[in-house]
Amino acid sequence: MLKSIYSKFTLGYILFGLTGFLMIALFSDRLTYNYLVKLNANRLYNEATYMARSYEQSNYYKGDINAPIQSDIKLVSNFIGSTIWISDANGRIIIDSEGENTGKVIGGFDPASGTSNYCTGFYYGFFDSEMLSVEASINHNYSPIGYIIIHYPMSEVTSAKNDILDIVYITALIIFALSFIILIIFTVYVYIPLRSINSAAKEYAAGNLNYKIRRHFAHDEVGTLAATLELMADDLSNSEKTQREFIANVSHDFRSPLTSIKGYLEALIDGTIPPEKSETYIRRIISETERLSKLTQGMLTISSIDRNTVLNRSNFDINEMIRRVCNTNENACSAKNIDFALTFESESEFVNADYSKIEQVLYNLIDNAIKFSEKDSSIYISTSCKSRKVFVSVKDTGIGIPKDSIKKIWDRFYKTDISRGRDKTGTGLGLSIVREIIQAHNETIDVISTEGVGTEFVFSLPMSEEETD
Repeated sequence: MLKSIYSKFTLGYILFGLTGFLMIALFSDRLTYNYLVKLNANRLYNEATYMARSYEQSNYYKGDINAPIQSDIKLVSNFIGSTIWISDANGRIIIDSEGENTGKVIGGFDPASGTSNYCTGFYYGFFDSEMLSVEASINHNYSPIGYIIIHYPMSEVTSAKNDILDIVYITALIIFALSFIILIIFTVYVYIPLRSINSAAKEYAAGNLNYKIRRHFAHDEVGTLAATLELMADDLSNSEKTQREFIANVSHDFRSPLTSIKGYLEALIDGTIPPEKSETYIRRIISETERLSKLTQGMLTISSIDRNTVLNRSNFDINEMIRRVCNTNENACSAKNIDFALTFESESEFVNADYSKIEQVLYNLIDNAIKFSEKDSSIYISTSCKSRKVFVSVKDTGIGIPKDSIKKIWDRFYKTDISRGRDKTGTGLGLSIVREIIQAHNETIDVISTEGVGTEFVFSLPMSEEETD
């Protein structure tokens, strides 16, 4: 049973060659034979007709057969490689170029009964081998007085046919041999690469995602398939790595508050904490519980975005949303004496987006800006329009982000070493949620930061087609 595509292709190639030769042998043989018979019949008939017209001008009809005529017949017979007879109207052979049948009568001779100007066979039993025979009448006063009969050996026709078919067969063999190049090309550019891809797929299925496919591919569909498969393996490998890091980060972030809660509760039960301080530690337990709740909610938010939740788009004024979110954060700003500097190109800027999710983006960015801003500073928020998009900027003058950490801030649970000292309650999911939401809108978000100077986040949203009150 053939399982390999290469063996199937090779078998098909061989069957194609054999079938081709068989069809050539069946059809070319018969077609060539019929063609040569008709070609020689026409040639001989033209010769016989020419001779008959010539003898019509002579005294043949008077029975004047002289030596020169016999000599001419012999000469023409040798020239065209045929046997030539001249007969009278009754079928008596008057002249035979071979001299064997002169004077004999053709039994049953009836040239008018034929449907064609030639016939093949033994010609009334006069020959031992098949002949191609043609007849042309010699007329006088529009009546036949005799016939020119030419006989051509069919063996000559068969020999000519075989010579032509030899050329056809040799040509077919050459074409078949040249077509072997197709098999070579298929082997080099399709089969060998596919075999490598198949081996790589087996390695990936076995868990060896670091396996590299040998590079001998052209820039074609097979090469693209190999590159795609290798890219898929890299993505799976990175996904596994991300998953391991995710589990490690979740475990770490859950373990810390759980350990604190467990420790506080044990201390309250065994009396280590005096009764007068119980309320303080209970509040710490509540704080740690809120931290766990926030972490869980953040994970659920990212999970809902990962599942490609359909956005509930609507038209709303982004400037009004910014004002409201800033007012909500007044208490947090007052504790550090931070104010908001809002700059809008126009009083209202309507966008088409998911209201609740964009509101969460602004809460997260402004919350970060407040956490990492110095006391007695300002947070600058602005909106501008360009190319049917509204760009929102949230800028602080805080501690900034180290250059080597800028690409990592979007990773889940990631915190810079500097931020860990300031953000004790953060989950490390805020910026991940922000990016996921913006990307779900098919928009972009960028960050510009200088350590010790501040950080600016800029994201875009599609401008709404119609302004809505």
